[in-house]
Amino acid sequence: MTQKTVEIAICGAGPAGQALALLLIRRGFKPADLILIDAKTEQEAQADKRTIALSYGSRQILQSAHAWPIKATAIEQIHVSRKGYFGRTLINHTDHQVPALGYVAKYADILKPLSAALEKYLPELTFLRPARVIAITQTESHAEIHLADQSTVHAQIVVQAEGGLFSDQQAGARHHDYQQTALVAKVRASKPVAARAYERFTDHGPLALLPDDNGYALVWCVEPDQAAQFMALDDEQFLRRLQQTFGDRSGKFTHVTPRSAFVLGLNADTGAPDGRVIRIGNAAQTLHPVAGQGLNLGLRDAQQLAKLLSSATTPATLQDFYLARQADRNMTIQITDRMAQVFTNRTAGGMAAQSLLGAGLGLIDFCTPARQWLASQMMYGTR
Repeated sequence: MTQKTVEIAICGAGPAGQALALLLIRRGFKPADLILIDAKTEQEAQADKRTIALSYGSRQILQSAHAWPIKATAIEQIHVSRKGYFGRTLINHTDHQVPALGYVAKYADILKPLSAALEKYLPELTFLRPARVIAITQTESHAEIHLADQSTVHAQIVVQAEGGLFSDQQAGARHHDYQQTALVAKVRASKPVAARAYERFTDHGPLALLPDDNGYALVWCVEPDQAAQFMALDDEQFLRRLQQTFGDRSGKFTHVTPRSAFVLGLNADTGAPDGRVIRIGNAAQTLHPVAGQGLNLGLRDAQQLAKLLSSATTPATLQDFYLARQADRNMTIQITDRMAQVFTNRTAGGMAAQSLLGAGLGLIDFCTPARQWLASQMMYGTR
């Protein structure tokens, strides 16, 4: 049985956890004052094939952590439409004086530069993996992390940054199963529009096509029974259904990779600290992918927490962090939750709300302030 004492322990070495460690070091923490703990091996983490949407604001955070550039495809335009309606909104990066609105990258490709930057601080920085946390207890002076191998870590502050998928989590303070499943794959089309992402709202849920190398990363949200039907289709049948739903904006869909399916829901913690323990990223809030804000919100958490902890590693600092992050967290959760619930409500009121959303897209395109607010929220969150 061994014991280690550090200033800050970070449980979860995904992008949010690793970015937090780097940002803390940039703000003056000694690598020896930090420990990263993760249940996965590095090989398991690098094998994660999920496609992630990063905002331009997240690029800025990763740059400040010295974890940019990454292998990614830029999003210069976002085309938003509602199936069955003429209205649409087109958001262009040139209207906002940024090189790109966002980027599309594999989860593993986001981790690579983060891990490479952290390697410079080994072995002063302790990185335990695979290591499973079984309990966290607290005394008046510190927190204690109890690991499955019976070792313990004593820390002034514990950051829980390991979230996982909605289906893996216990119910939080705000917990809602949307009764939707995300179908994820990569598709190719005959006439792709370079650097343009699509968000297509349908009667059954949102459909996103994100530019990814020479094709698109597809995220198609539908009801569970429809998802099961779509998963059972052969490739040609699936592409035909996709074509019927999306239309011919990118020509004809010609290829699809093997599909994966994920249950969707909202699971949000109150965000308030528990003594010396705080949650960030997916450990605090797991969101519907309708606006692609999950990791972006987590990186903004990491940035704010690193800034405040550089002043003092006390429970009072965690309370300050909680208060500082409420506006951005609440706004992002409300936007994604309400958009998701509109398309899971099959009542007459829900269908009417869908119709209003479709009609409103055209109005947003002609209303510059509304379009600018929407783009700013997606790129930077509430500031």
